Amino acid sequence: MPNTKVILYCEEDGACPFLEWIEQLPVKAQDKCWCAWSGSANWVTNCVGRKRICCDGIYELRASLLGIHYRILYFFHGAVAAIVSHGIVKERAVPPKEIDRALERKKRFEANPAKHRQGESTK
Repeated sequence: MPNTKVILYCEEDGACPFLEWIEQLPVKAQDKCWCAWSGSANWVTNCVGRKRICCDGIYELRASLLGIHYRILYFFHGAVAAIVSHGIVKERAVPPKEIDRALERKKRFEANPAKHRQGESTK
């Protein structure tokens, strides 16, 4: 299986919601989130067992630290995984507001991928 490119979704003005969110987390939580999807030659293989589909092609990757679940929402677009949303949740489910936000960003990304790419990395 080929490596998966990870794309960070950005808004039209260049803002990257995921980077803005993760940079405000405590350092240990940042490390947990980055390690949740990196550290192996194949990102998809690394996520097996830790990913869960939310709805309509949106997946959740969860990193936990001290009882807090840091959720990263993403979808696949061809050979890339686009990270579109995030959240910190103690509940068992992703809040509907975050799912709606992820679905809207997915729709915008699919309409014009080049316009909504923050950066790429191969994981």
